[in-house]
Formats: sequence, C-alpha cells, structure tokens
Amino acid sequence: MNLIKRNPFGHILFLKKWLIRIAGVITHRRYRGFNELQIEGSEILRQLPEQNVLFISNHQTYFADVVAMFHVFNASLSGRQNNIRNVGYLWNPKLNVYYVAAGETMRSGLLPKILAYAGAITVERTWRSGGKDIDEKKAVNPNDTENIMKALADGWVITFPQGTTKSFKPVRKGTAHIIKQHKPLVVPIVIDGFRRSFDKKGLRIKKKNILQSFTIKPPLEIDYDQESIEEIVEKIEYAIEQHPSFLKVIPAEVLEEQERLNELRRW
Repeated sequence: MNLIKRNPFGHILFLKKWLIRIAGVITHRRYRGFNELQIEGSEILRQLPEQNVLFISNHQTYFADVVAMFHVFNASLSGRQNNIRNVGYLWNPKLNVYYVAAGETMRSGLLPKILAYAGAITVERTWRSGGKDIDEKKAVNPNDTENIMKALADGWVITFPQGTTKSFKPVRKGTAHIIKQHKPLVVPIVIDGFRRSFDKKGLRIKKKNILQSFTIKPPLEIDYDQESIEEIVEKIEYAIEQHPSFLKVIPAEVLEEQERLNELRRW
C-alpha cells in the first residue's frame, strides 16, 4: 500500500502543500503591503463544485497572476470576504487547483520548475516558439488535452485563453474546444494592475502602491451542444473583457506610458 498521497500527476500532496505555504508567505506582501489587491466576487468561489471548474482570465504577467489566484481562492474558501488578510488561510490550502502554462516558460529556470510542482499543466504552444510567433502552427500534442481533462476531473483549472500577456489578443480556439468537449463550469476572472506593479515575468516588483483589481464573475451560461466554437470564443472575449469592442476604453499600456512620460516631465 502506498502511504504517500499523490495527485493524478504523481505529485506528492504533502510536498505540494508545503510549497504553497512557503511560496504564499513569501509573496503575500506583494498583494497586501507593497501593493493592495482589491477583490470582488469571492463569495462565488464558495458556491462552486469540487471538480470540473474551468477559470478563464486575461493575462498580464507570467507568474504573479496565478500566485494571486492561489491567494484569493484559499482566502475565500477559508471564509474571508473579498480580502486576503491574515495569511493563515494557507495552512490548509486547496490542493486540487491547477493552471495551464506554456512548457517553455516552466522550463526556463529553477524557480519556474519549482512553481510548476504547485500545479502547472504544461502545454506546448502551437503558434509560438522560442518567445516568437511562428507562421506555421505545430501539431497539437494530444497529451496536453488529456492532462487538462485529468486536472478537470480532479479539481479546478485556471487557463489564460489568449495564450499571451498582451492585451486584446485573440482568444485561442483550443479553450472553446475544451469547454465543448468536457462541459466544465466556466468562471471568468478579470485582473488589472499587475502589469504596472510587476515585471513581465511577475517575479520582480516594478512599482509600489499600485491598486491591483481581481474580479470574479458568475459562471457563464453555455449551451455546450448547440453553441459553436466561434460563439464560445466570443463569449469568452466578452467575459474576460478582451473583446475588440473594449478597445474603446484606454488600454492599461497607454495609461502606463502616459504615467511614465509625466514622471519624466516632472524631472
């Protein structure tokens, strides 16, 4: 009999628990201290089932976004309402939370490899290689889809359907295919402020006293059988506020550049 409990990917749960605890304590002040995380909709998390939940979100940094989600999820499930006060919520973290990440990103150094153990489902991007977009798409690895299915069967999965940290890029159809095939409960999350407070990787604090917003929306209503891939893609774009129509609002990058220019003028 195997006395060491593991998840479906073979990760030792005791080790994963301590990894989340330690990483959570180290990063807590990034969202409550150096900067302030404003949360909305945390009560929605407490109403979700234990398995087959897919979170879709816009993406601003490689790692800070995901780490914030681990904080918010565990704080909410511990009874906190729209706040991450008192890091004690990490003592008994939810261990069946996974996030989809590019394989090349998670292999880029020791720290990403350690973070991958906390719940990464690594996939090979078919449209990008070596940090650059490629014209001819690579074939989809069937193991990638199988691993996402395995993670959904075990718990919650976080995905960034645009596949990039750049704003208003098209949503990849792969996410819509997963939704139609596995019929998960789809919960949108919209974040902001992370690009201004962290570097692109989300490891270094770029600027302090930035208000970071984190909004959890009610699950999407999706007709898995009748809605087309294109309809689901459009629904995702609206839900995570990345549809082209949102460009009427000044993008965060423009505001950031304006702030930088204003600081230079002051000098």
